[in-house]
Amino acid sequence: MSAEVRTAGAEDLDAVMAIERASFPTDAWSEAAMRETFATGDAFVAEEADRVVGYGAVLAPAGSGDADVLTIAVEEAHRGEGVGASLLGRMLETAAERGAGRVFLEVRADNPVAQRLYETRGFRAVGRRPRYYQPDGVDAIVMRLDLGRSA
Repeated sequence: MSAEVRTAGAEDLDAVMAIERASFPTDAWSEAAMRETFATGDAFVAEEADRVVGYGAVLAPAGSGDADVLTIAVEEAHRGEGVGASLLGRMLETAAERGAGRVFLEVRADNPVAQRLYETRGFRAVGRRPRYYQPDGVDAIVMRLDLGRSA
């Protein structure tokens, strides 16, 4: 069974926060921050059998030319099934629809699985932010994807 990606709503917040806390135990987003992100309409969830198994959010203001992948996570039991790739694909489509030419993100230096996901979509490392992830003091690798502008 493959996950279906749809726009996230307030009703998804509890399930998303459970995944967030399990995925990022030391630096999870607050419920208020996640709620605010969901209110923008740029957050998505992946569902299997009417159950949220992953989520992601992108900041892609129309006309800005740049977009940022804000967050993405998949329930541990569903990792490696293409859920993250589906979510990322939807976020990149949203960015392109809004006119973004570049998409940026930060990824933990100690998360090679996420780094590989981004690299398979064409993201390349362009910088590093020392001790970005707190309280762990883990560096962030800044990555960028240049989107094609074909009609």
